[in-house]
Amino acid sequence: MELAPDLDGRTALVTGSATRVGRELLLTLAACGADVVVHYNESADAARTTAADAREYGVDATTVQGDVTDPDEVDDLFATATADLGAVDVLVNNVGNFDARHWEDIEWAAWRDVVESTFYGTVLCSRRALDGMRDREWGRIVNVGFADSDRMHAHPVNFPYFVAKTGVLMFTRMLAGDTQDDGITVNAVSPFAVENTVSDVSSFPRGQAASFDDVAAPVLFFLSDAAAYISGENVAVDGGRLPER
Repeated sequence: MELAPDLDGRTALVTGSATRVGRELLLTLAACGADVVVHYNESADAARTTAADAREYGVDATTVQGDVTDPDEVDDLFATATADLGAVDVLVNNVGNFDARHWEDIEWAAWRDVVESTFYGTVLCSRRALDGMRDREWGRIVNVGFADSDRMHAHPVNFPYFVAKTGVLMFTRMLAGDTQDDGITVNAVSPFAVENTVSDVSSFPRGQAASFDDVAAPVLFFLSDAAAYISGENVAVDGGRLPER
């Protein structure tokens, strides 16, 4: 079975792909032949660099700016992507701000930023991509969750992020059912910690955080023909972590 999907002729948009995990996922899709849309909100220079790096794979790349919590800006960024590269076939919802403080110490504006960027951004971008995917009777949506969210993990630190990611997983399952006759699959990939973490990883499973490749592997599977009948699923990329340990 081919592990890397053939995405030649497809257009992929990864939200928050100027830097960090989003950048690595986008470059992985470019390596599979997809023309790629680098989305950013504030990191314009980094987005241009990522687009230039993607073109090294022989694909087309463009950058789009927008706040994924604003419906009008989401409409505009998708319109720009479509004008530059064609309608979006693959959407990876990666944006999700977090606030690593105790829930009582997080100001209400920060609460809203975490929930809206993580959950509402996923909903708005998915909704905007669906019409084109339905018209073509083919589409792939992969939402980035968080390990343990499917277990109703609730820690008092960073709590709004856990709430929002739980919503992302519920939305994933709902949308999979709602698109089951449309040629579209909707799945989630949920890391615990990734290699760019600043945390001490000595207590993590296997003594390390997930690599970017570890996170990309299930994304690529969900985009492959081998997963055409798989929708509404979530893969935790956490090394077998048990939060109670």
